[in-house]
Amino acid sequence: MDFNDIFCDLNAGLPEDIRRRKLCGDFDGAIRLIDRRLAEDLPQAMRRCLTVHREILCRLPLEFPYSREEALALVRERIPDFTEAEFDELVDARQIRWIYVDGQPRYFHRFFASIRTSMPDIARRAKTGAGAGAGAAAQEVNRLDACRERMKEAGQLQMRVRIRASLRLNDEHFTPGMFLRAHLPIPLENWEQSGVRIEKVFPANGNIAPADALQRTVCWEETPAENHEFSVEYSYTRTARCGAAEGPVLPADTAEQAPHIVFTPYIRALAEELAGDVTDPVKKARRFYDYITLHMRYTYMPGYFSLEDIPTECARSLTGDCGVFALLFITLCRCAGVPARWESGLAVDSDSCGPHDWAKFYDPARGWLYADPSYGVSAARVGNEERRQFYFGYLDPYRMAANQMFQVPFTVEKAHWRADPYDNQVGELETADRGLRYDEFERGREVLSYETL
Repeated sequence: MDFNDIFCDLNAGLPEDIRRRKLCGDFDGAIRLIDRRLAEDLPQAMRRCLTVHREILCRLPLEFPYSREEALALVRERIPDFTEAEFDELVDARQIRWIYVDGQPRYFHRFFASIRTSMPDIARRAKTGAGAGAGAAAQEVNRLDACRERMKEAGQLQMRVRIRASLRLNDEHFTPGMFLRAHLPIPLENWEQSGVRIEKVFPANGNIAPADALQRTVCWEETPAENHEFSVEYSYTRTARCGAAEGPVLPADTAEQAPHIVFTPYIRALAEELAGDVTDPVKKARRFYDYITLHMRYTYMPGYFSLEDIPTECARSLTGDCGVFALLFITLCRCAGVPARWESGLAVDSDSCGPHDWAKFYDPARGWLYADPSYGVSAARVGNEERRQFYFGYLDPYRMAANQMFQVPFTVEKAHWRADPYDNQVGELETADRGLRYDEFERGREVLSYETL
C-alpha cells in the first residue's frame, strides 16, 4: 500500500489545542503537542491524521515567506506607486493569501504572480499586460476561439505533440551512491489521446507504466555515482471532439474520496440549493459549472499537500485554481448523483507547457463529457460567454493527460511522502529515507514539436 494513503484520514481533524497553535502560527508548539499525542495510545485514524498534519506543519511556513514589508517591497519593485491601502484591499478581497507565522501575518510566496495573472490592471501597471504580455494573452484567446470555431465546422480538432520532461536532484542534496526513485508523468492512452510513443528515456532502464495506468509515469530506481537528470521524450495525438466518450460508470465515479471529495454538510446544502428541482444530471452539472465559473475568482494556490478539504474551502472562499475548481465541480456532481471524474496533466502551447487539471461528467444519453471550470472562470473574467459555454461539454486539444483519477498510487509505489500526494504533473523524487519537496529538485518541460493534423 502506498504510504500516502494515510491522507484519507486527514479530515479526522486536529485536537483543539493543536489547532489553536496552528491558527496563530505557533508551528513548533503544534508539532511538539502532536509528538506528545503520537507517543500515546491512539486510534489508528487519529494517529494517521496527526502524522499527516505534522508534515503539513513542517511545510506550510515555506509557502508563506514574506512579511508585510517584504511583500509591499516586492510589488513596488514592479509598481512603484502601489499603496498600502491597495495591498490591504487585495488581502480583504481574498486575492492575496496569508497565514499567521509566530503570530505575525506572512504572505504567500506566489501572491504577486497570482494577482498579475488574475487582475489585468495589476498586470498593466507591472508592465506585463502590455507589449509581449498582451500579445501572448491575445494570441491565447484567439487560439481558443479559433479552436471552438473549427470544432463546430469539422466536429473535431487534432494535435500531434512531442514533449521532453526532466527532473534532477539539487546538487546540495546529492551524495554519490545514494538511492533515488524518480517518477515523471507520461501520456495515458484513452479515447481522446492516442498514438502515444515513448521516444527516449534516460537513463534507459526506466520502468514505463501501462498505457491505462490511473496515474501514468516512467519510474527509475538508481544508486548513481554522479548526479544527473532523469528525462523522457514522448509524443502523442490529442483529439478534441464534439461528441461524448464511451465507457462504463464505475462505483468510484459517484463516491466520496476522503479527505477532499467529501459530502460535507455545506457541500450537500450547496448542491441541493444549486440543483433546485432539476432532476436531469446534465442540467445539474450545468448549474454547478455555471455557479463556479460565474462566481469564483482565480488565484494561485499553495501546494495541495498543505490544504484541508479543498472543495469545501473553495465553496466558502469563492477562490481557487484549476484543480480546486475541478475538485469542487466533481464533488458537487457526485453529491448530486452525477458521475464525475478527474483528469490532469499539462496545458500545451507551441513553445511551452504547464500543469493543468480538468474534469469529466457523465451524460446517460451520450456518455462522458468534459468540463474545464478554470477556463470557464477565465472566459467569464474577460466577458467571453461563448468560450465559457464551450468548456462545459468540450475541451480544446492543447493538453496532455497523464492522470485519470485523483489520489491514487503510481504503478511503482512511493515509499515516502509525495510532493503532491493527490496528483502528478511535474514529477516526484525520493531517497531511501524520505520523499523530497519541490524546492529540493529541479523540473523541466519543453515542447519539441507541435502540429495541427
